[in-house]
Amino acid sequence: MASLLKKPIKLALVQLATGPDKSANLSRARSRVLEAAQRGASLIVLPECFNSPYGCQYFPKYAETLLPSPPTEEKSPSFHALSHLAKEANIYLLGGSIPEFETSSKKYFNTSLMFNPSGELIATHRKVHLFDIDIPGKITFKESEILSPGNKVTLVDLPDYGKIAIAICYDIRFPELAMIAARKQCFLLLYPGAFNLTTGALHWSLQARARAMDNQLYVGLCSPARDMEASYNAWGHSLVVDPNAAVMTEAGEQEEIVYADLDGDKIEETRKGIPLRGQRRFDVYPDVSEGKVKFEE
Repeated sequence: MASLLKKPIKLALVQLATGPDKSANLSRARSRVLEAAQRGASLIVLPECFNSPYGCQYFPKYAETLLPSPPTEEKSPSFHALSHLAKEANIYLLGGSIPEFETSSKKYFNTSLMFNPSGELIATHRKVHLFDIDIPGKITFKESEILSPGNKVTLVDLPDYGKIAIAICYDIRFPELAMIAARKQCFLLLYPGAFNLTTGALHWSLQARARAMDNQLYVGLCSPARDMEASYNAWGHSLVVDPNAAVMTEAGEQEEIVYADLDGDKIEETRKGIPLRGQRRFDVYPDVSEGKVKFEE
């Protein structure tokens, strides 16, 4: 079987500190992305809501209009900042996520944008599963009060390397997305995410390792830096997990960039040692990737 990852790639996760000033957030993101590129990263990831504070009260204020694409710079300064940055640094750039407002439907979304080294938009992912939870005495949060969900699985072909999958935060709790990506020959799952101090302590690392273990591929989770003065306290601890579910690198709580060198040989070695792919019993249960999977909105 041909390697899922055609050649090694250095991945960087930028655990960015963000605040209420969008222009300052974009400037800070640019500085840290250029730093990561100078250190050899070819694929760089920003966190969920990297251009704004995270919270239902902030989504409408910070939302940008992305359609029709490409938007004007006035309608989406973040789109143009990411596009210019990917081209300047000559990298693949996953712009975490930004709040999006769609004028035709009057709906808000939590949306990831991915650009290639030419600065071209190559993928858009709207968060499919909205973060609606109520843990008594800990945290209640309902994204659905403001946001609408996306309606597709997002796979992206990086021609020099192979295919990756993009999802956002709460999407990681639904293993079907990861299973589909693995069956469709992805080598990496990327989740910009902003778990909090309750859910982060419980499940952040566990979810990353579980998705890697089940599917025997690389997983990257990119969080905002923790800010205890903000209304929502992100967990931090951005991390990369290898196909054998070992944590390769993990950030602390503050702003930091973590790096990992991904190699296709590790995927093949893991799958040869524990050959799950040839042992699945699709005569007993269905292959979720062969069902009615939506790859377009």
